[in-house]
Order: sequence, then C-alpha cells, then structure tokens
Amino acid sequence: MHFNGTIWRPPYEAGSLLLQVTAGCTHHACKFCTLYDDLPFRFRMSPMSEIEADLQEAQLLTMGPLERISARLQGLPPQERLRRAFLVGANPFVLHPRKLEAIAGRIRQYFPTIESIGCFARVTDVAQKSGEELLALGRLGYDGITIGVETGDDSALAFMNKGYAARDVILQASRLDEARIGYNFFYLAGISGAGHGVEGAVRSAEVFNETRPRLIGSSMLTVFPQSALYREIQQGNWSEEDELEKLAELRALLAHLTIETRFVTDGASNLIQVRGSLPRDREKLVLSCDGRFQVEVAYNADFSFKLKCLQEVVGKLEPNETGILRMTRADNVVNFIPYGH
Repeated sequence: MHFNGTIWRPPYEAGSLLLQVTAGCTHHACKFCTLYDDLPFRFRMSPMSEIEADLQEAQLLTMGPLERISARLQGLPPQERLRRAFLVGANPFVLHPRKLEAIAGRIRQYFPTIESIGCFARVTDVAQKSGEELLALGRLGYDGITIGVETGDDSALAFMNKGYAARDVILQASRLDEARIGYNFFYLAGISGAGHGVEGAVRSAEVFNETRPRLIGSSMLTVFPQSALYREIQQGNWSEEDELEKLAELRALLAHLTIETRFVTDGASNLIQVRGSLPRDREKLVLSCDGRFQVEVAYNADFSFKLKCLQEVVGKLEPNETGILRMTRADNVVNFIPYGH
C-alpha cells in the first residue's frame, strides 16, 4: 500500500478501508498543528495508478483465496465484506469533483459492497464546490466526512490561522445538509487560550447549534515544541489553558449544545472520556481514570467538587483495584463497585 508518513484517521473509521488519495495538507498553516511535519512535501495528490494498485492489493488481502484459507486455518470466521472506505490525508475533499468521482468509481470496481466514502475535509474545501457538485458527490456515496472546525470562537480561529470564520462553518454545513452529505465535527478544547476556554466553548455551541453534525469529537490541545504555537507562547503572545480550565470548557460546551448529536472524547489527548447522545445524555458523564475505572457522574451538580471527591476516593484504592465509581446520588457519595461483583 502506498502510505506516506503517519496515517491519521478518526477512531470511528477503524473498520473502514483506508485508501491514500492525498498526503499532507493544502493549508498547512494552523499554528498548533504538527501532524504532517514528517512529510518532505506540503501536499501531494496520488496518481490514479497508485490508487488502483492499492485497491488491487487491498482486494487481495481482504477478499483473496489466501485470506480465506488463512482464516479457516486459524478458526476465524469469514471477514465481513467492507461497507465503507475512508480516504486518508488531511483534506482529500479538496480534490476536484471529477477526481473524486473517478476515485469512487475505482473503489466500487474493486469493492462493490462499499456503500459510503468518508474523508477529512476543511471548511474551505466545501466552499470551493458548487451545489450541483456537492449533490453529485452525495449521490456517489460521499458521506460522513469529518471536518476539523476546532472551534466557533472567531478570535481563536483568526489567531490560529485556520483560514475561515465561524459564519463559514454554518454556511458550508448548511450546503452539505442541502446536498445530503452527512458530516462530523472535531472540536479542540484549549484552542481559545488561558482565561478564554469557557467563553470559546459557549461561542462554539452557538455555532454548532446552527448545524447538524452527526457526531462531535472533542480532543484536548497539546502544544508541541516544533509548532508555531509554541513559538507564540515563548514570545508571550499566547498562554495555554491548564487541564482544569479545559475540563470547565468541555462542561460549558456540553451544557450549551442543544442539537441532537453524538458527543465523544475518544482521542488520546483527552484527560477524560465522555460518550453519549445529546441532548438525551446531557446529565450523565462516563469518564475514564487511568484506564482503571468507569466513572458514572450525574452532570447536574458542581463538576469541580465531584471531580475532587472522585480523586479522593481513587487515592485510597490499591493500585491493582479496578471497577466502577458511581456518583449519581444527590449526597455526592462515591460508590466503588469492583469489576466482577
């Protein structure tokens, strides 16, 4: 398979066929981002010959006789036919509609069971396409694209050099809605900077409430020394939120979102794990502490106080103890239920 550098995909695309059609990012100017710094180029489009060769190889590995024999010898069930493909690269949706059409055709030539095609996209990639082109791409199966909007805070978008404003997120999301192309958002807790996290979350919720993402996936900003953002910090132009402010920001975002969507924090950079459907699960948080516990917390109480209570209980447990920490009663009592009981 032709893969350049580190391959990034959303956690929910784990079962998809990963196909490289671009490498790098056309924008490559966000101050916090270092994801594609390991590439010797800024952006590259894969020639159709490479894409077809990768599809042939993937077909052999997933559908060929050797794969079936190997599964039988290992006593494994036959692999389910692939239903989805995910085009890797920072923003393959930037490609010309005719190129995206050709890619969809090749995918279905080798994998006729694939029903939908996803990829990363920038807000500006959607803006470059006409309504008719978006409708055509939707009919071809492009659906569930993931957009790294990061925030709806205009000041943060401008400082981080994202290349668009909050109003653009709303406009382009509505155009995707009209084309019946589903989409997911990435949110980046901490992007507004120290002292502005909650304000940025509220502004983001106001923007997101004007859209219809199927899922909002949140991660926490990590500043790497090689980033432009790190240099801004060194020059005194920006200050990083601490973890408690990021938690408060996350709480504010959840409290102000009114749309129906799935909300998850599955990324490795997250201090806590939150999974649920909004607005149904607004009052419930499911957190993960050090990978040892499942923590159930009612969301309608003081979050900082409950977090402190949980930390006190965890500090009294033995290092090898694992289980459920349940804190759903009004008296803030933490019940520890060991796994297996």
